[in-house]
Amino acid sequence: MKNIILSAIVLASVILFFKNNSLAEVSEEIEPAEVTIGERLFLETRFAQAYYANSKKADPVLDKIITFKASLKSPFTGKTMSCRACHMVDEHKDTPSAGMRSYADYARRPPVPNRADAAKTSGRNSMSMVNISLPFQGHKDQGAVFHYDGEFNSMEDLVRATYTRRNFGWLVGEEDHAIEHIAKIIRKDNGEGELAQEFGGRYSTLLKGTDKNLAEKFKLPAKYRIDVLKATDKEIFNTVAKLVAAYVTNLTFQVDKEGNYVGSPYDAFLKKNHLPRKPGKNESVKAYSSRLLKEINNLKQPLFITKDEGKFSSHKQEFVFERKELQGMKLFFKKGTAKSTGGNCVSCHAAPHFSDFGFHNTGLAQQNYDELHGQGAFKKLVIPGLMKRNKNHNEFLPATSKHKITTSRFRSIAAKDKPGYTDLGLWNIFANPDMPAPQKKLKNIMCLQNKAVDNTSCSTTVLLEKTIAAFKTPVLRDLGHSNPYMHTGKFINLQQVVQFYITSSAQAKNNNLRNSESALREINLSAKDVQPLVAFLKSLNEDYD
Repeated sequence: MKNIILSAIVLASVILFFKNNSLAEVSEEIEPAEVTIGERLFLETRFAQAYYANSKKADPVLDKIITFKASLKSPFTGKTMSCRACHMVDEHKDTPSAGMRSYADYARRPPVPNRADAAKTSGRNSMSMVNISLPFQGHKDQGAVFHYDGEFNSMEDLVRATYTRRNFGWLVGEEDHAIEHIAKIIRKDNGEGELAQEFGGRYSTLLKGTDKNLAEKFKLPAKYRIDVLKATDKEIFNTVAKLVAAYVTNLTFQVDKEGNYVGSPYDAFLKKNHLPRKPGKNESVKAYSSRLLKEINNLKQPLFITKDEGKFSSHKQEFVFERKELQGMKLFFKKGTAKSTGGNCVSCHAAPHFSDFGFHNTGLAQQNYDELHGQGAFKKLVIPGLMKRNKNHNEFLPATSKHKITTSRFRSIAAKDKPGYTDLGLWNIFANPDMPAPQKKLKNIMCLQNKAVDNTSCSTTVLLEKTIAAFKTPVLRDLGHSNPYMHTGKFINLQQVVQFYITSSAQAKNNNLRNSESALREINLSAKDVQPLVAFLKSLNEDYD
């Protein structure tokens, strides 16, 4: 009898949990072995240069977690760099000044290990990694490129570069040392560490994948298996990259069996009103967003999501979608004109993902540079054309294994004492001979983006000008778990972000913005529109875990 009562209580609790969290549509599935083992590698703290230099000494840069206003106790104290150190989840979920993360951190720019180049932080803010693997939305066959500037042609390329470059403490020219070190860690792992105890034992056993004693959740499919005692360093390293890529690619926001997003108040509102929740077959995200706005405008009596219908566990806000959120949604989806209000946000952040995964110049690079060097300084900045740039790699382009000593002047953090140095984003990568892998995708993306707007020539020379200060569009879902915002980490709240776009739009309309996005000219917002837009953006939050 006691067991029956206990089972009933448990069942009731489960039902209540699903009701309160709007997750009844989501089924929990066991993760594939490659994702599970990829997670272990994502958490691995022995791949860093600091561990290579001295395995008994911790990296002091991990002694505290840096935020935009203070510092927190670090869960990584006593260790060296891992992927998780910049892409956190629940490390500080119960800390009032911090909270959950959707694979992001709390800093404007994350700290990097101390080396001879004296760099103290990464050049850019840590982008949330959830949904990061989705392809460019301008064409169904385009595929994805990665990082704010599109440097990487695949997630595996991104992982390889992360493990062998500055974020893990390695300098340009030390890539071979990094690969050798990582392979050595994999081969010699004795299975006694904390991660090994949780994730199946020795790397050599896990990666070979044939041990009969391996639990099912650790049995890798054949295409991921490797005998590390026979494989070369590079083969082991590439397998590590492949597994971490499988893990990161698996990081997605909540969807049901039909692929509809279900985690946020916005998603609940669409479902309750029987509105389309994703594009139809062969429908572009922009066409879908336009159709959705029309259907929203035709709603005679919208059914709102009230605080009694759900509850957040990791956000300090009510799980609601009411009149203010709807007002903000209409602003977000609508183009502004001289006579009508609109934010035109969907031009770059189309539903349902709320990113086109393309590259756009928001005006932030210019604003940052002008704040340091005076109004109009960015427009006067001498930026070379294609031929001059590529003939003078060391003067203008980032360091690579082929060009180890460069100024990296246009991939630098803008600073008061360094006029002429700033971050031009995609400009550094596009048509860069040292980076051939992503070029086909990048040219297609820029051609599709710009021809859709003004029938721009798709010549490399013309498109290079369009890449100035252009950065990859972030995903706007669950922004409450990824501030500070923008590639510089400049803004700590959404009010500041919306106000920035109002300012940037005014600059574009007055022809004061270099390489201006035409979409910025189709923003018409005032101070009274800020709060509704912020309310809508917050309605895209969910309890990501």
